[in-house]
Amino acid sequence: MELRHLQHFVAVAEDQHFTRAAERLLVSQSGLSASIRALERELQTPLFVRTTRRVTLTPAGRALLGEAERILAQVRSAHEAVAAVQGVLRGMLALGSEQCIAGLHVAGLLAAFRRQHPDVEICLRQAGSAALAEEVAAGRLDLAFAVRAAQQDTDQLRVVPLSSEPMTVLCHPSHRLSALGAAVTPEDLGGEVFVDFHPDWGPRRTTDAAFAAAGLRRNVALEVNDVHSLLDLVDENLGVAVVPQHFRHKRSSLTALPVKGTGETVYETVALLPPSQATSPAARALMALLETGGEQGV
Repeated sequence: MELRHLQHFVAVAEDQHFTRAAERLLVSQSGLSASIRALERELQTPLFVRTTRRVTLTPAGRALLGEAERILAQVRSAHEAVAAVQGVLRGMLALGSEQCIAGLHVAGLLAAFRRQHPDVEICLRQAGSAALAEEVAAGRLDLAFAVRAAQQDTDQLRVVPLSSEPMTVLCHPSHRLSALGAAVTPEDLGGEVFVDFHPDWGPRRTTDAAFAAAGLRRNVALEVNDVHSLLDLVDENLGVAVVPQHFRHKRSSLTALPVKGTGETVYETVALLPPSQATSPAARALMALLETGGEQGV
């Protein structure tokens, strides 16, 4: 089994199309097809279901994909490790991050990293914490900045705590909660209409955990995937939101109330990395920069 066969297989799996994958890889379509057929012969099973419009993975193909991605990530890390020993950090830093992550200025951190390591290509993907954990564990991301939620150390994932903060209720100044002017409990929020993120995002998972611990259900009628839409909806008095404390500085016109009675539930920012032996030199360099303050990084 050759590495190029695995590279070709992963590209076709990602694009679900031979022509697009061939164009991205800068190889002929016939050469790409021959490479996939050679891999299928060696494994003695079809890896794709082919149609005129697209290709999809067979069960065997799905089983191979995760392993192929991990193998290619390890090969890339090996090349980068050799370059690092030679005194030059090269290759790619594949980073994932949630929106408006607490305790981090991701753009500033990456700018400082680029100044120190100009030969490293930076790729950034924004997604929810659960998806980011899967990407790091599969080797598709070198590391990710996420929210702890349910993430714990595993054989394929290392969780490094970075910062934590309490949750805060945001509401319109004319809302009944605003008149309280004091900390609120989950019980005080009973019957309210909530604005919140998709269940994959860290703030939503943190709030869901707090209400579940209190034995309460809530009505998330307005579900969004970006911070500014959430703030706009609360600003129009269409609902209330329970968000990390630092969100209150993003819209000063809203009333911010502390939350009490949620036990140990906090919004905890973490770095998600592969096990130490599989962590790429670029990821180690970024974490080292973060630990020193990263200039504008924190």
